[in-house]
Amino acid sequence: MPMYDYRCQACGHGFEALVRAGSTPVCPNCGSSALEKCVSAIAPAGRIEAMRMSNRRAAAAQGLFDHYSPSDKAKLLQGKKGI
Repeated sequence: MPMYDYRCQACGHGFEALVRAGSTPVCPNCGSSALEKCVSAIAPAGRIEAMRMSNRRAAAAQGLFDHYSPSDKAKLLQGKKGI
């Protein structure tokens, strides 16, 4: 689910909301569905790098990364075709 920034056209309240496909968010302040989708501010460059590295560490801990080079992977795959 993506997170979007909204501004309520009825009361002017700004908020973020996780939105499922096909659902319509409402203002948490007044309950109006007359919302304007706003441009979200991006994270500072240092923060983006920290998030990227944190995600890479989590993936590595789950075994989603391996330590084989592309050429080593090709050799391993060729060896499995002969089995």
